[in-house]
Amino acid sequence: MFNIEQALDDAAWRRHEYVIDQFNGQVSDRFAFLQNEHTIDSEKDAEDYARRIAGLREVFEELARQLRDRSDFGVATPAFAYADMIADVRNMTSGAPITDEGRDNPLITDFRSKLDALQLGAEGHAQLEGAALAALRGPFKEGADALMAELQYQQAQVQDSLGVWALPDGDDYYRNRIRHHTTLDITPDEIHQAGLDDVARIHAEMHVIMEQVGFAGSLQEFFDFVRTDPNNFYEDSDAGREQFLAEARAQVAEIEAIADQYFNILPKAKLEVRRVEPWRENSTSIAFYNRPSEDGSRPGIYYANMKDMANFQKYVFTAITYHESVPGHHFQIANAMELQDIPEFRKTEGYGAYTEGWALYAERLAREMGFYQDPMRDFGRLQDEIWRSVRLVTDTGIHALHWTRQQAIDYFLENTPISEGDIVTEVERYFVNPGQALGYKMGMLKILELRERARAALGDRFDIRAFHDVVIGRGAMPLPVLERQVELWIAEQT
Repeated sequence: MFNIEQALDDAAWRRHEYVIDQFNGQVSDRFAFLQNEHTIDSEKDAEDYARRIAGLREVFEELARQLRDRSDFGVATPAFAYADMIADVRNMTSGAPITDEGRDNPLITDFRSKLDALQLGAEGHAQLEGAALAALRGPFKEGADALMAELQYQQAQVQDSLGVWALPDGDDYYRNRIRHHTTLDITPDEIHQAGLDDVARIHAEMHVIMEQVGFAGSLQEFFDFVRTDPNNFYEDSDAGREQFLAEARAQVAEIEAIADQYFNILPKAKLEVRRVEPWRENSTSIAFYNRPSEDGSRPGIYYANMKDMANFQKYVFTAITYHESVPGHHFQIANAMELQDIPEFRKTEGYGAYTEGWALYAERLAREMGFYQDPMRDFGRLQDEIWRSVRLVTDTGIHALHWTRQQAIDYFLENTPISEGDIVTEVERYFVNPGQALGYKMGMLKILELRERARAALGDRFDIRAFHDVVIGRGAMPLPVLERQVELWIAEQT
């Protein structure tokens, strides 16, 4: 019933969503599917791959039509986003056989490598490769050209980068986005104040760490130190990237070694740590998680975007690894997919405030499990948490209080040690994903509230493993439903 009511509420605002933006990969996701998920284990698989390349023409042309429809309605992606959107399409259509740039298009490179594994004869190999080449030269390029033309046309028309308050009935749309992403009935003003209060709390905890490491100066001066401290950054090279990947894999192994002390139920699916492929670095966030396949043939994947190691802070990425892998997204999402006693749709259901709230809670849980022994890594945890608290302030500032892009960036710079490059990426994300960033902290606050309620009610009978079973052992759910589940569990124990 909750999903039906939400879908009906959302349907009234379907034309307010941006068709393409610089963050959500509406175009590049199709490209990534072929590379990362489309296997070629037979000649038919290869034929299907080539047909899907050709079929992208219809996808691109439909996106172009929707862009024009939204524009006519008064909805266009903020101006700052067009350069990256156009660059992504250009990257996907570069290289032989589409353009003559001395290198191959990533899709034909992927196709050939997968085809080689079949060990077909020369004639069969050439025939299948020819179908893929023809698809790229013909329908794929034609569709991409149509999409590029529409993007360039709109880029010339759009002058401003404003919050959704500027869209038709924008204030009501933003309230819909808050309900959608937090699953709570709460106002922008209440969220904004909650963010301000939480920022003040975390600043106080940061001052304690400043004293521990003997830093003399203001909090803002400490932020500047963190942004420039050479010890906080990996080498901007392939060696630096490999160093991060090795450290992240070690973190995963450390959590997995003691996870049974905090969880009764753990996923069977394996987890891999990977770098975001260079060709799609412009259109992904700094880190994200890909769920495993249902049959277990593909592991869960923690991706880190290492395009610019100059903005890749060691201290904060310790917490991000816990968030995206274990005990964060992998434990919750992979576990849900393996549940046997819930309907199939519940295994892949997602509620941002629940899933991201759990992952942010997991960052703090890792500290309770004994990690972040280095005070600066613990400062990185607080940095990551205040990042989510500042989101409450800036998202509502942009979309309800009419803040400009620069106002939001300035607030971030004043109140967090996050690098300016990451701040710009974050703020631009909030513009195109109104309300989505609110779910992290609102979900974490709810889980912590429920844990303390259970601890107070159960006293010595409180078992952290059983509590975690209730929270992530029944699939994703709206926060009000989670609250009811915890209340029922408390009643059962008493």
